Parts: sequence; C-alpha cells; structure tokens
Amino acid sequence: MNKIKKIILISIGIVIFISVLNVAINYWVELKLPQLLNNKNNTVHQIDYEAIDLSLWNFKITVNHLKISPKTTLENSDKKFGAYGTIELLEVNGFDLWSILFGEKIKASSLLISKPILLLYKKEENTLNDYKNFNSKVMEPFEKTIVVSDLILNEGDLTILSYEDENILLKAHNVNFKVEGIVLNEKTINKKIPFSYHKYFLNCDSLYYGDNAFYTIKSNQLSATKNGLNLKDFQLKPKYSRRDFVQKIPKEKDLYSIFAEEISLNNMAWGFKKDTFFFKTQSVAIHQMNATIFRSKIPEDDLSKKELYNNLLRNLNADIKVDTLQIKNSFLTYEEGKTFENEPGKLIFSDFNMFVQDIESGLNKSKLPDVKIKVNCNFMKKSPLKIDWSFNVLDKTEGFKINGSIFKFDAKELEIFTKPYINIKINGALEEVYFNFVGNDLINKGDFSLKYDDLKVVIYKGNKRVEKNKFLSAIGNLIVKDDSNKELKTVKIEVKRNQEKSFYNFLWISIADGLKQILI
Repeated sequence: MNKIKKIILISIGIVIFISVLNVAINYWVELKLPQLLNNKNNTVHQIDYEAIDLSLWNFKITVNHLKISPKTTLENSDKKFGAYGTIELLEVNGFDLWSILFGEKIKASSLLISKPILLLYKKEENTLNDYKNFNSKVMEPFEKTIVVSDLILNEGDLTILSYEDENILLKAHNVNFKVEGIVLNEKTINKKIPFSYHKYFLNCDSLYYGDNAFYTIKSNQLSATKNGLNLKDFQLKPKYSRRDFVQKIPKEKDLYSIFAEEISLNNMAWGFKKDTFFFKTQSVAIHQMNATIFRSKIPEDDLSKKELYNNLLRNLNADIKVDTLQIKNSFLTYEEGKTFENEPGKLIFSDFNMFVQDIESGLNKSKLPDVKIKVNCNFMKKSPLKIDWSFNVLDKTEGFKINGSIFKFDAKELEIFTKPYINIKINGALEEVYFNFVGNDLINKGDFSLKYDDLKVVIYKGNKRVEKNKFLSAIGNLIVKDDSNKELKTVKIEVKRNQEKSFYNFLWISIADGLKQILI
C-alpha cells in the first residue's frame, strides 16, 4: 500500500512540477518570443500577435491572430510596400524546448498556418521570376525564427498588387498547401530552390495572373503535387480589344484567346540541375479547348527570320521533355483581317484532336527520337482532315516530313476566308485532296493530288464585296479547269521558303502551288 501511495505521490508531484514549469516557461516565452520575432528578426517585416500558449503536455505552441507588416510602415504609415497580412492561428507542433529557452530559432516538427490573408506590393518589373521574392519577403521572418520539417497552410488568400498603380498581378483564393520533409541547411541555401523536400500538395479554388503586358490567366481550380498538375476552366484572355492591341504592337503579331475545360500533367518532375532548369512529364492532356488566333495585316510585317520548330527546341536553354501531348475534342479558329471595317477571314477546325510524341529540347543531347504529330479534325466544320507530321530536333537542316488529306470539301465553305481576304468566292467540290511533302529550312518538295468537280470562281468589286465583277469572273472561269474528269490529278511541287514567314505559310504556299498547277 505504501508503494502505491509513493507512486501516486510521485505522479502528482510530476504533474504539479510540469504544470508549474509549463506556467513558468509560458511566462518566459512571452518575454522570449517577441525577441525572436522582432528584436532578433533582421528581416524587413514586423510580426505581432494577440495571444500565445505553450504546452509541455503535447509540445505545442499556439499563437492567435498574428499580424505581419513592413517595419518601415511603423515609421511612415503612408508608404505601402512589401507584405501585409493576418494569420488567424499559427501552431508549432513537436517543438524542441532547448531551442526556445536558449536558442535563437524555434525547432519543431511542423508548422501550421491557418487562414492567412496576405497582401504583397511588388516593385519589380513584370516578370514571372520575380515572384520568388514573395518567398523571401513573406516567409523569411518565419524561416529565420522557426525551423520545421513539415509546413501546412490552410484556407489562405494571397493578393499581389503593383506598387505603382495597385493593379492585381496575382490573386489566389482558398489556398491549401502542405510540404513534407523540408531540409534547409548550408548545402541547400545557395541553390536556385534554397531547400529540399520530400513531397508537397497544393490546391486553390481560383487563380488569377495579370502580370503580363497583353494577357490575363485565370483558372477556377488548381491542384498540384510533386508528380502532377491539374487546372480546371483555364482561360488566357487578351487585356485589350483587337483595335487597341493593333495600336500597341509595332509589327505583326498574333492575338490569342484560349479556354480549356481541363489541363492535366502526369508523372511530372521539375527543378534545377546546377543552374539549368529541367521539366519532364509523361503526359500533358488538354480537354475541350476553344482557341482563337487573330492576326491583323494593318501593322508592318515582322521581317525577322522565323525559325522552324527543330531550331526552337534545339536551342532552348532548358532541359524539357514531354513524352506525350494530347489536345482532345477542341475547336480552333484562325482569323486574319486587312481592316476593321470588314469581317476578318476565318479558318475553322472543329472536333480537333492532336497527339504529339517525344517533345524534347536539344540541350546537351546527342541523339533524340523524331517528334511525331498526328491531327484529326473537321475543316470548316464539315470535311475530315488528317495530318501526319514529323521532324528531328537535332537536324540542323531543319528537315521535316508532312502528309495529309481532306475529303468532300465544299469550296464555298472557304468564302468566309477568301471573300474578305482576296475578294474571291469559289464554288464547287474538292472530292479528294492529298499532299506528301519533305522539306527543310530552304525548300519543300513532294506530291500534291486533287480530285474535284464543277469548280467556278466569283470575283467581287471593291472592299464592300457586294457587287460581282462579271468580266474578271468570266476570265477566271475561262482560265480555271472546272473539273478533273473524275480522276485524281497528281503533280510535283517544289517551293522555296520565305524565311520571314512561319512554317504554316510554307505549308500553305506548297499546297497553293499544287492547286495552281492542277487548276490552271
């Protein structure tokens, strides 16, 4: 019985001792923590809080209602720069008592940041790389104060504003983030990414990015892990109308508008090897994309050389590898206009599906498989179009092979492109079209085949394109052979490349050369 009493008394004594020690350490921490957070915090930010509690029972520190603000704001409240924010709850779990009592950093197993609302004013020029400064400006006070293995952020809101005009550059809502196995030491601190980690998870309900001269990017949902990325309702939208865009560009340039229901990347890896960025993924899939590409012919031509895709990938200063890229069930429109008084010409590709294999940059590579591209779609919403295209990134002649076919194409469907662009409407049926080309940076050669019936041309007067030019139309129909006598006509083409134009211009003039030889 005496033994039991001794055990009970010792247990009670331990409880009392720990309780008294807990109270004493809480009092000590109330004195010590402000020194860690502010007096010995040599960052540009001040951290204040409403209440703090330390428990030796479960080795947890709880801090309520934190406030972050630049230290200079305390001296000059009219000057806004850097980071401002509130954190509803901060929990430090599994702390090292010795580091609190005698160290200058709190060492713990995990840090939980709950419901942070952060606002960052950004001074730098508008480049995506500058957002790495967000880490140093917002997280540095915690990094210099708390060393943890796991970091958890729940229900956060982040807004980055331009320092000059307070335009929103980045906004993320309901951000949830967890990174495990953080290692930050002398070996990692000098790397491009100054820490290593085992794995991470990121999710946010909505994302907006506006730090670009011409476009904004939105997504209704983003989720990412170390191995994958998924975006829902992705949008790339112009900031300006077509008229305003044309006034802002010195030379011809495409204007894009893109919506995709979903974009997913799987088995992904990225980072830096020494100073070289690498990105590798097994697959990229883009679902139900609706894209419009608009080009105005009002600005002067860009006469610089347009490199083919071999060259662009070969000389990319990064290690990029995408095993497969798929675009599924999509809709593409290309529009081109000479003036804004008339409707632009349009080329439409519906039910668009593309499959690409072995996209890889040429950096430090001596051998690569061919990039292979297959396209299946409906041209002008009705006629089946197929294309097979391949090239090798390491081929310095920029060699490529491309073949394709189109069936049962009603030529009048081209009216929305040919009438506004070249004042011509074509009637008739292109029953079968085939092309098989082999080219490089200088020349394109191959076969072009066409079977057609009852082809007629109508040429219009002036820019209004209402009244027919009967004389020119009659001359045109005398020149054009109206059918192929139910035969598939085949000709050889050989076309020199205009290096000031794109690959697609090269393909088009090659097809046009075949059409000219057969029809005239």
